[in-house]
Amino acid sequence: MKATLSSKAFSMIFLGACLIASTACTSMPTVNQDPARNNQATYNKDLKECREDYPELGSGVHYRQWINCMKLKGWQ
Repeated sequence: MKATLSSKAFSMIFLGACLIASTACTSMPTVNQDPARNNQATYNKDLKECREDYPELGSGVHYRQWINCMKLKGWQ
């Protein structure tokens, strides 16, 4: 006898996985704590530096590194 998940159980597992995945995602910080640095030119410069320090990887880890790098530069 095959053991299969009912469609209701599968739906609950899928919904739970989607909920966890959506809350685990964070967005790129866009506001700087220092009002003098809170402009598009500074943002682009800082992001460019973070991208150079942490090159793109196939696993997607670079996004988390870019976000943390921007946070270290004062972006929230």
